[in-house]
Amino acid sequence: MKKADKSGKFWKFYFLMLLGVIVFFCLIKVGLFGRLPDIDELENPKSKLASELISQDGEVLGKYYLQNRTNISYDQLSESTTNALIATEDERFREHSGIDWRSIARAIKGAGSDGGGSTITQQLAKNLFHVEDRRPSSKIGRVFQKFKEWIIAIQLERRYTKDEIIVMYLNTVEFSGHSFGIKAAAKEFFNKEPKELGYLESATLIGLLQATSRYNPKRNPVFSKERRNVVLGQMVRSKYLTEVQFDELKLKETKLDYQGFMNTDLMASYLKDVIGNKLKEWCKTHKKPNGDAYNIFKDGLKIYTTVDSKLQRYAEESVVKHIKDYQKLFYSTIGNTAPWRDDEWRVIDSFAERRILQTPRYKNLKSYFNKNTDSIHYYLHIKKQEMTLFGWNGDIDTMMTPIDSLKYYRKFLHAGFVGVEPTTGQVKFWVGGINHNVFKYDHVSNTRQSGSTFKPFVYALAIDNGISPCTQISNNPISLPMGNGKRWNPKNSGGKAGGAMNMYRGLGHSVNLVVVHLMLMMGQNTTKNLVNFIHKMGVKGRGLTPNLAMCLGTEDVSPLEMASAYTTFANKGFWIEPTFISRIEDKSGNVIADFHPNVINQVLTEEKASVMIDLLKGPVLFGTAKSFKSRFNLTGEFAGKTGTTDQNADAWFMGVTRNLVTATWVGATDRAVRFRSTGYGQGARMAMPIYGYFMQKVLADSKSGVSVEPFDKFEGEESVITKCETVGGPGVIFDPEPDFNVFED
Repeated sequence: MKKADKSGKFWKFYFLMLLGVIVFFCLIKVGLFGRLPDIDELENPKSKLASELISQDGEVLGKYYLQNRTNISYDQLSESTTNALIATEDERFREHSGIDWRSIARAIKGAGSDGGGSTITQQLAKNLFHVEDRRPSSKIGRVFQKFKEWIIAIQLERRYTKDEIIVMYLNTVEFSGHSFGIKAAAKEFFNKEPKELGYLESATLIGLLQATSRYNPKRNPVFSKERRNVVLGQMVRSKYLTEVQFDELKLKETKLDYQGFMNTDLMASYLKDVIGNKLKEWCKTHKKPNGDAYNIFKDGLKIYTTVDSKLQRYAEESVVKHIKDYQKLFYSTIGNTAPWRDDEWRVIDSFAERRILQTPRYKNLKSYFNKNTDSIHYYLHIKKQEMTLFGWNGDIDTMMTPIDSLKYYRKFLHAGFVGVEPTTGQVKFWVGGINHNVFKYDHVSNTRQSGSTFKPFVYALAIDNGISPCTQISNNPISLPMGNGKRWNPKNSGGKAGGAMNMYRGLGHSVNLVVVHLMLMMGQNTTKNLVNFIHKMGVKGRGLTPNLAMCLGTEDVSPLEMASAYTTFANKGFWIEPTFISRIEDKSGNVIADFHPNVINQVLTEEKASVMIDLLKGPVLFGTAKSFKSRFNLTGEFAGKTGTTDQNADAWFMGVTRNLVTATWVGATDRAVRFRSTGYGQGARMAMPIYGYFMQKVLADSKSGVSVEPFDKFEGEESVITKCETVGGPGVIFDPEPDFNVFED
């Protein structure tokens, strides 16, 4: 009787345990411990769709995705890759149904020392449906996550063949910081298609899966080779290789064809970042029909831009062509000396030491070593590390300390180049830098000193105030009080001064003293009036401070603001707020947002805008940019303005045609890094060639849409005297000691 009671209790306990396990898994299945993907998601594991950035003419410029991957099919894989994966990660993959109980038992018995129990299918479950989840902080949380993976793995095995699971896994797994999926990894490390991978290459990539940094063949070739040979050994154990093949292969080196700094995006990478940041904010306030907020990384949105893909391509090519050549010139002028200099051209000895304090590397070391300065100094200044550096002639593999790396990169010249259509305000191209994979900082939306490109705003204000461009304006030296007993003594470039000239000559030759005298001529409130005036043209900079020196371009303004402001002159006096997104569609093609300019201002009359275009023709016809058309063998009608800031830190060129206004900026990231000679650092040499190369490409393409036909002439009754031969006189001489504070209105 007692024996029967014990037997009954055993079976009762057994069935209760079994029921408990069933109930437990059912509760996980219904989502009590966190949501599981539904059947639709399992039928379509590609449901996290990348959003596409599309040009006005239908070209895909880039994508917003959770992972940088391109899916391939099973027949695009090499047999060596699939065999290496199965031998290393899941020997019984072809036999089990998603969970390998033998491996789990082995893992439990060895407490993980003999490897984990996860199958390829379980790992796929994690890759597909836990991409955004943070690793659970508690052991219980990790257990629940493992059980969820089991359930998903079983469902995957029911719905997909083994070959489909293999290829889905290889499409979703991370191989490096640059590459998700076997296609991206094969391209990054070997510049091959997955089908072309041999035993050594396949074993190297599969070996990466255990530790993508430690076994990276580029960064750690010794560890990578050791791990590769372990994978090859596993292939022998699984009978995919013979011992003879293994003995031969393990001695060979794996030949890399590393594509480290390759352009993984298509075009307009900097604009992609700018739009992405704006759309993240847009998504917070715009809901899908089900009430969820839109997500640009998962919802497969189509973001249509105003960018013309042809112009974007021509612009990017022109930036690379010029900066690559000009970087060589810069190196030749500095030689082995440091280019970071003060205003007296003395080397700034503490330059790198101060700049490195702003880097994440320094901050991480400071945290890790608890402010131990000796250890921090060792790892920044003494300990050399393997590095792959960007170079214009290809990647450079070297050993270098972090501070030497900082010095290397601070010597690079950068560029911002943007084009705006004046009649619509639409941005037609946007080049924010020289290489987005290496240098992320966008030089189109960020600000730098504008130099002489600011002067046309002063001339426009004067004309708007009724001053004829034929008025003779003093070019004499002047000394002005700044307060605190200090004085300002503006000078012309080259130092020459004297006499008087009209606005055509003054702007054409970019004469500093003329624009200073013109500011004084407009009276006491001129600086405030100028700020209000250019605000109407979208120029805000970093917050403009009314002061007389701003007439020489001392204020920081972005290339986008400059290009947009100059459209006022080409658009008959109207400024239209710049836009670069036209509409957004959901994944089904429904338009969910339209974008139009929010502000349109009439800043000048049509007549006065026409006068400004005539003034801006001067630099190209006879002034500071007079070599432009001949150097680049261009015909047609252009207006433009060069700009060079104090100490040659910033070089600019504004290019204007009847239907496209461009701004070009060139300089180093740090303003202390620059050419010593204005001959090299001026806008006409440092920035203008980018526009010249661009216009060569544009005009060679009959379908580019850019016109260099003559600007429209004002046909109405003239109120501004523009025929300067009828206006004579000795010129206007201003009081060099005005009775108002010219620096602060």
